[in-house]
Amino acid sequence: MGKFIVKRLLLSVVILFFVMLIIYTLMHCLPTNYIETMARQLAERPGSTKSAAEWLADLNAQYGMDKGIIGGFFTWLKSAAVGDFGTSWVHNVECTEKFSDVIWVSFVLGAVAMVLEVIIAIPLGILAAKKQYSGIDYFVTVLAMVCISMPTFFVATLLKLVFGVHLGWFEIAGLTSARTFDTLSQFGKIMNMGWHLVLPCVTIVIISIGGLMRYTRTNMLEVMNADYIRTARAKGLPEKRVINQHAFRNTLIPIVTILGGSLPSLFSGALITEQLFSIPGIGYTSYQSMIVGDIPFTMFYLTFMAILTLIGNLIADLLYAAVDPRVRLS
Repeated sequence: MGKFIVKRLLLSVVILFFVMLIIYTLMHCLPTNYIETMARQLAERPGSTKSAAEWLADLNAQYGMDKGIIGGFFTWLKSAAVGDFGTSWVHNVECTEKFSDVIWVSFVLGAVAMVLEVIIAIPLGILAAKKQYSGIDYFVTVLAMVCISMPTFFVATLLKLVFGVHLGWFEIAGLTSARTFDTLSQFGKIMNMGWHLVLPCVTIVIISIGGLMRYTRTNMLEVMNADYIRTARAKGLPEKRVINQHAFRNTLIPIVTILGGSLPSLFSGALITEQLFSIPGIGYTSYQSMIVGDIPFTMFYLTFMAILTLIGNLIADLLYAAVDPRVRLS
């Protein structure tokens, strides 16, 4: 186990190196020179003592844009390796500082949505498999296909229209109530923010449960047709025990692998959902940075996503071996 983890970590470092090289190359080859735009903005700020040309030279030197792709990449990599990703041009603070301010909103949103997704999708998938070709099975199948087919913006708009505009139960944008938030107690502020996350969370759950329901049903049907399940039934074991202790445990193996690989979505933020509901999480912040050419924060966010993906894949492999004794990582 230890050798496997060390080997995978070393391989992940190599993969991350080339991913960061690709990220830097893409930013370096952007058709619009955002650095020149930023230099002009810095020169026009009140109290600036440098001209646009001087700011341009400073920014090019800071991000290695004056050394070519390879030389510039190693200049940026040297700073990134110690956690220095530069200052966000949009937010005018360190990228890591802005990240620490917004990441926990996305984490709470993603964690709650993931828990609800598992609680809803897996039992429905198992129920559909147990009652194959019944009315419940057809209902779950149709529900799953509807959820898979609906785009995020449609679900979010529909929820805002019904529960925000017509019923008035929720505010349709923002993380806090603009008028009353400052007058609330600490507990009231937490509840107020939680209330604003309900519709975004429901949106993520609706667009996510379909795939997991279908996957659970398919794997459950495959396991229930296996020889050892027929043997367990032939021995006279109760159907409940056959399903819960034999079939479900083996169905759990690929599901755990999928959930282990979902780590990036837990921390990276639901970019589209946060944007539609104006939730200031990491997804919303990164989107705003991308559309205005905030190169430092964009490179930081893409690097962060790459690291999460590599860690998620490693966790998925470890969980697969943990739930399936037949798998040996060596």
